[in-house]
Amino acid sequence: MTTLRAFTCDDLFRFNNINLDPLTETYGIPFYLQYLAHWPEYFIVAEAPGGELMGYIMGKAEGSVAREEWHGHVTALSVAPEFRRLGLAAKLMELLEEISERKGGFFVDLFVRVSNQVAVNMYKQLGYSVYRTVIEYYSASNGEPDEDAYGELPSGAVSGEEASTYLHPTDRNTLVLLKNKTKTDFLDLKYLKFKL
Repeated sequence: MTTLRAFTCDDLFRFNNINLDPLTETYGIPFYLQYLAHWPEYFIVAEAPGGELMGYIMGKAEGSVAREEWHGHVTALSVAPEFRRLGLAAKLMELLEEISERKGGFFVDLFVRVSNQVAVNMYKQLGYSVYRTVIEYYSASNGEPDEDAYGELPSGAVSGEEASTYLHPTDRNTLVLLKNKTKTDFLDLKYLKFKL
């Protein structure tokens, strides 16, 4: 059984097998610790029965305190190569969406490299669509030009004519609401297990 649980400080020394992918954004230890301190419920790891880390998702709550408008944001989602194509990324996304909804988030957004077509297609299968392109969002480290990112939202967040208004790729001032789901229970990370 695969276990989804809260990411811990110890995991920072165990997740290199996941972060070796060149398309995975990696950060310094202080950045990860900031997420652990401020948004621990949005930082989740998948662990194999033998204790090997399979993947993780790191996110946060963003929004306006004054207007009480919140949404979830996926900062990083990565699965180790040997555990890909098992539906693990979808499970991690689903859990982050449920946590965001429980905390009153209106939607979940994320950025993805334009060149990462595997991830772009996965997010489309999960119901996300491009709502804007952010020019040179990702810094290149090898002398190549910086890379653009797609900003993505759940495609069900708006419907009909609203979609053409709100989901325009160059619209940088988009507000989109997530359709309410009828979830009655919250998943306790200590006990969430499933078979892949």
